[in-house]
Formats: sequence, C-alpha cells, structure tokens
Amino acid sequence: MVQHLDLSTVETVTVSSKRAPPPSRKRKRPLSQPTYKRGSRVSVKGIDDNKLKRCLKHQEKLIDKAQKSSKTNEILLPYDAGSLVADGQMEKTYKFTQRELKENVDLQTRNKVFDLDLPDFGPYAFAYTRNGRHLLLGGRKGHLSMLDWSSYNLLSEIYVQERIRDVVFLHNHTMFAAAQQKYVYIYDHNGIELHCLKKHIDVNRMTFLPYHYLLCTVGKAGFLKYLDTSTGEMVCEHRTRLGSCNVIAHNPYNAIVHLGHHGGTVTLWSPNMTTPVVKMLCHKGPIQALAVDSGGRYMVTTGGDGTMKVWDIRTFKKLHSYYTLKPATNLAISQRGLLAVGFGPHIQVWKDSFSQKQQSPYMSHILPGKIVSDLHFCPFEDVLGISHNKGFASIIIPGSAEPNFDTYEANPYESKSQRREQTVHSLLDKIQPTMISLDPNFIGDINRSSKALYEQDLKAIRNDKRNAQSTSRVKFKMRGRNTSSKRWRKKRANIIDAKTLRLREELARKQGKSVLRNEYKSIRGQKTSALDRFLK
Repeated sequence: MVQHLDLSTVETVTVSSKRAPPPSRKRKRPLSQPTYKRGSRVSVKGIDDNKLKRCLKHQEKLIDKAQKSSKTNEILLPYDAGSLVADGQMEKTYKFTQRELKENVDLQTRNKVFDLDLPDFGPYAFAYTRNGRHLLLGGRKGHLSMLDWSSYNLLSEIYVQERIRDVVFLHNHTMFAAAQQKYVYIYDHNGIELHCLKKHIDVNRMTFLPYHYLLCTVGKAGFLKYLDTSTGEMVCEHRTRLGSCNVIAHNPYNAIVHLGHHGGTVTLWSPNMTTPVVKMLCHKGPIQALAVDSGGRYMVTTGGDGTMKVWDIRTFKKLHSYYTLKPATNLAISQRGLLAVGFGPHIQVWKDSFSQKQQSPYMSHILPGKIVSDLHFCPFEDVLGISHNKGFASIIIPGSAEPNFDTYEANPYESKSQRREQTVHSLLDKIQPTMISLDPNFIGDINRSSKALYEQDLKAIRNDKRNAQSTSRVKFKMRGRNTSSKRWRKKRANIIDAKTLRLREELARKQGKSVLRNEYKSIRGQKTSALDRFLK
C-alpha cells in the first residue's frame, strides 16, 4: 500500500553553525536628528550614545549653574552709568560749571576735583594706569612724579634735568617709560632708573600694547619701533618715510598702531608689514591729534585746517565733520564713548558723537590764562584729567566711565599678591606680535576655495618670490668687474621707459636690415659683388 506525502505540509528546517541574532528590543532612531534643549530639564531621548548623553547632561548642568551664579553676582555690580540731565528746554548741560557740580555731589566725588599748580616745570604730559588708580606726570623741564591720586599719596618724585616729551605706564604702575631729551628711560615706582633704551632716539610720542607687552615709539626721524618689554628685544623697526611724527594712538581691538603725519595722512601699522596696512588722507593740513574708541570701531582726527572728523574704521569712511574755533591739539575718548576736545584754554566734551552729528557739546570747561597740553579720561572714574602749561587739573564728567569693572581685566582695589598673580597670568597669556593684523579673527577663518585652486595660487606666489629674488640679487664678481656703473646697468636692465623703447625699435630695425642682406646673399648664390659693401 502506497502512502502519498503532501509536501506542502512538511516544514523545512535549516541548520546553521552560527547562532541567529536575537530580536531587537529597541527601535533605533537616526543619530542625525538629536532632540534636546538647554536648561535644567535637558532631554536627550533621541541620542543612543550613552557617553554623549552623559557629556551633554554634564555640560547643561554647568550652563545652568553658571546662569544661576551670574544672577547672584549681579548683586556685586549694582551700578549704572549716570549722566547729566538739564531741567527743561531752556537749560543746557554745557552751561553747568564745575563749581556747581562740586556743590551738588557727595563728598567722595567732590574730592576728585582738584588743581595742581606747577608753573615752573610745565607743560605736562601724563598717563593713567589701566585700573585708573595711579597718575604719572612728566613736565617738559624734567619733573617726573607718580602718585596714587585717589588717596593723594605721592609715591615718587625725581628731577631728570632734561626735557621730557612723553610718559606712559607699562603693564602696571610698578614700571613706566619716559621719552627724554635723547633716549627713552624706564623707571620703577620708586623713581629708580632700570633701563636706558639707546635704540630709541629723539622720541616724540609713545604708546603701550598691554596684551602684547610692546612699547611703541615714534620720533623726529620718522621710525616706528616696537620693543618687547618682557624680553627687552627689539621686535621690528619701520621707516614711515613721511618725516617727523608726534601723533600716535593704538586700536584696543586689533592692536594696530595709528600715526598722524604732517601731510594730513593717517597710516595704520602692524609689526608684520614694512609698509602701512592702510593709508588715509584725512585733512588738508597736518594732523594735530588722533584718538580711537575702546571698541575699535571709530577714529577721531583733528587737523591744522580747523576741522574735526569722525571716521568709521570698518569701512574707512567719514561719518561726521565739525569745525573748531582753533585747530584742536588734544583728543580723548572715554570708556562710554564720550569725546573730549582741547584747543587753547577750552575743553569740550561731546556725547553720542559717533551715532549722529550733534549740534551742541555735552559739557564745556575753560582754564583762563592756561593752554591745554594733554587730555585723558580716567578708567572706571567719571573724571577727565587735563594737563596744561601751569600744572594739572581734574574735573568731573558724569557718565564718562564704566561703572562696573572686571577684576580679571583691571582691578582698582587689587592687593600686592593679586597684582603679582595678575602679572604672571598676563605673561603666560601674552599674545605674540605675529598675530597682530587688521582683522584679528583671521585665525578662525576657513579657506573655502578648492584644493587645486589653492595649490595653483601658492605656486604662483612662490614663483613671484623666486623671480623677485633672482632679479634683486646682485652677484659680486672679482676685482675690476664689480664697479658701481656695471651694477647700475644691471639694475637698469629691467626698467622700461621711453628711451628704452626707442633703443629697442632701432635695434629691431637694424636686425631687419641684416635679415634682408642675408636673403640677398642667398639669392646671389654666395657670389660677392663690388656693390655689396654699400648694402647695409
């Protein structure tokens, strides 16, 4: 008896040596779209990487903690920037005198208004420290003094018995530089001479870059010199080729040095380039004064033509222009953007002069019988320092300074140990001079061009440098063959002018005649004739 099997009902079983994978319990989501939010209630549901989850949670906890601590720290910085407000439309703020302000302020602010009568050693140049606590005075006839002006404590006083043109503080009040009759000298806070910089000769003006530890000087010879005060080495020396210079300022944003020249031009310099980064024609007369705001966006210049102009450094365009009664010789910009202008015995302070053109000054002050020689706003204090030919004066300018200070940047109440620690940190964080450029954010830029185009440009640059070196290099030969006339002819070979073109045309015409002569000889079959000597 034959039984028929139904193959459709038979189950086939496949045997394999490998174990089958277990069924997936979780439904995986793509990692390209994680969903989470900032704050204490952070959600990382769409992320399967456990390590990434822990890192994100820890980072969000730190952000939440920082936000809470910043709210609690606002109690320590409760001050707001004040201002001077007139009552009614008939009253003007520039008509308020310092005597009236002194009578209506507290005792601590009242002590900030004082006048030092020093008629035997003026006019004076002066400087404040970065924290605004110390004041340095340098008289034209050799008087140097440093004092803690907030407590009226005289720290040092010396007489150098020669002319002093400019003074500037270095990284803090423990060291300062003075541009004297011939050289630049560095002193400590006790008045002891530390160094004599004999490479800086006949210096007119100086400025100091605190984040780079660079002392910049410019003088009668027109050389801009950079000195590293931490190592004592000369970084570079640029020849401006624009004559003597006595106007200098630096941009706090990118550490570019601005120079004002007698031809009415302003040049911007970097230690990495031997030529100016930017050259601007600002006035029709010589530049009298120059100032750059703390944000590095605006520049103010005054010229011998009696004008004051406000420039936007980002676009190098003029924003506003003012006429002064006399050519202004001094400019200063405060931390809050107030502009002080000095000419003769007059001082005017302008408010909101960068955003729009103002019709009247914010405040004004006059020093009868005196001539203003220098102006500076005191950091973190509503005070404007004025030096003149008979001494020094300090006046109140409400709303000029930043009311809240950062102790990591500049601490007016620092102790001796805090100052030492700050000096060590600033030396460790010192920025190299090679990083100074017109755009300080160039390090984070990305070159978006293709690799082939980049290599092509790089090859072209290398070829240009190689050609420039080959043409500029002069090979010195043996005695008798290295005369100055031969070297001059070699350098003259690459110059193309009208005379050179004329000589080339004449040479080409002669060569064309010689070609015709050779063709004539080939036609004659190399047979000479008596008339060939007349063929030229």
